[in-house]
This record gives sequence, structure tokens and C-alpha cells, in this order.
Amino acid sequence: MKSRADLPLAHPFSVPKVPVWARPRGLVLHDADAAYLAGAALNSLDNLVRQEFSWAGAWRQRLALQCAAAAVTLTGRREDASALRDGHFLRGAGDDPGPSGHLLMAWRRLANRTTGCDAESVRPVADHLGVKWDDALAEIVANAEDMVVSSRPAPTLAAEIAAVVYRARPDAELLGFWLADMLLAQKFRWPVPVPLLMGQVSSPVFKSGEHRKRIRPGGEGWGRAVLLAYATAAAQACDLGVELAQRAAKLTTVAPKLRAKGSGDVIKLLLTDDAVPGSWSSAKLSARGARRLFDRLGELDAVRELSGRPTFRLYGL
Repeated sequence: MKSRADLPLAHPFSVPKVPVWARPRGLVLHDADAAYLAGAALNSLDNLVRQEFSWAGAWRQRLALQCAAAAVTLTGRREDASALRDGHFLRGAGDDPGPSGHLLMAWRRLANRTTGCDAESVRPVADHLGVKWDDALAEIVANAEDMVVSSRPAPTLAAEIAAVVYRARPDAELLGFWLADMLLAQKFRWPVPVPLLMGQVSSPVFKSGEHRKRIRPGGEGWGRAVLLAYATAAAQACDLGVELAQRAAKLTTVAPKLRAKGSGDVIKLLLTDDAVPGSWSSAKLSARGARRLFDRLGELDAVRELSGRPTFRLYGL
């Protein structure tokens, strides 16, 4: 079947990894050292992105889930990544996803769209984040294009736009993090952004002072913190890529053994999204047939059941 044979395989060892020496360890006191680590780590990530692996969609959406979970925690809500995944994939058509679900939709939108930054594309994101759109935000977004063409490094620009947003609208901090990743992707000329920065918001690099308070965008040490956060996020993203490459290779290897009509569509969904409901159906595959297919894929160790439940199951790489 063409839909299966056309899926390119990727050996885990061909997936770029961030070398150990480029991963932040301990206290980094100088901006130049932080910039060096960020540059090396993002170079590895750039090499990964440009290879356009078959599992890149699932990879980006898994990173989007991590960022959304961090955003939910920052806002004081309790949903973890598993609860966010359940809420997104199991809610009925037209159901309100709720505040936390909207946060996930914002980062899924980042991971599932072409790189570009204008008011028309950013304003819906602000709505998901509960941020009221105004002239100040519109001006920041309009000026982003000028930032991209500057000669400054990508993570430095990402830190700057987040700080600019926070200075203009402290209530729009989450949007600043979102825009930081968008600007980074534009600077690297990636076809689709990679959710990164928000996932590090609770990490030690964003803490300072005797009481380890969180560094706010534009505050003292913000630029260095963002550099170190991108170094760590890039390393973790590459590690996730190696992990998903192994699982994707197993999935595409067992694909010829599948006899169910529509199984090729399911495989492509597994490679392009974080999860697929066990009850998924299409014109080619009934919900009952899908359950049998996922049972078969589980027996072949080609997918993971992500919910831990006996019913309303979710499957993914």
C-alpha cells in the first residue's frame, strides 16, 4: 500500500543529539557561556528539523503538550499533561475545552502551522490564552518582522519579544512565550515552529535570588535564562526525537503485516499527532475495526496505550 511504503524510515542514530558538553550543568554565570551553549544546542535541533522526519508531527505535538502543561501549572490550574490530552482527544465536537484546554490549543496551533507572525494569525492565539487583543499587542506583532531581519541571534530575539510583550501587557506573559518560539522559528527559517520555551518556565534557570523567585520577562537575568532554557529545551527535544524515531521505525516495520482497510491512515495519524483515540473511525475503518487494529499494534509493540484505562483509550508513539 502506497500510504505505508512512502513513509520514510529514520534510524535512531541518524537523529541529531545535543552533545553532553552543550547541555547546561550547574550554575552558568556569564552571558557569553550561555549563548555558546544555546547556539550549539539549537544547531543540533536545527539539523533535526531540517531532516523532516516522518514522525515530526507527533514530535511537535508532544512538545506542544509539554509546553501547555507548563502553562497550565503557571496559571495555578491542576491539569497535568495526561489530563490535557484526555480533555482534547475525548471531548465531543463543539464542546468548550475549558481554560486549560484552550492553553493546549494555543500550543498545538504553534506546532501545526506554517511559520509566520501577523495580527490575523496571532489574535486567535491571544483568544485561546485569555488575552484581550489591543493596539499595543498589534504593534508588537507588526514590529516582529523587523526583528527577524536583524543580525542578532535567534534566542536573543526570542527573549526580547517576550520582554516587550510583558512590558506592554504583563497579563499577556504567556503570549510572549508563544511569540518567542515563533520568532525563533522565523529566524531559523523552519517551515513549522517547535514549541520549546514555555516547557522550561519552571526550571531552575528561570529562578534567581535567595528565595529563588521566578525571573519575569525583561527582568534581571532574563536574557541569560532564556539562552539556557533554549539550550535545555533543544537537548530534550532532540532526546525525544531519538525516542520517537525508535518507535516510528517499529511502527513502519510492522505496517506491511496489517490487513485492515484504512490502517495506512491510522499509521499516518500516529506519526503526525500526539495521540489517536482507540475509537477513531473513517469511511474505510469502523470504530470496532480501529479497536482491533490498535489491539494488533499493541501486540506487535508498535504503539503505546497512553491513558492507562481499559476504556476510552488513547494510542500514540
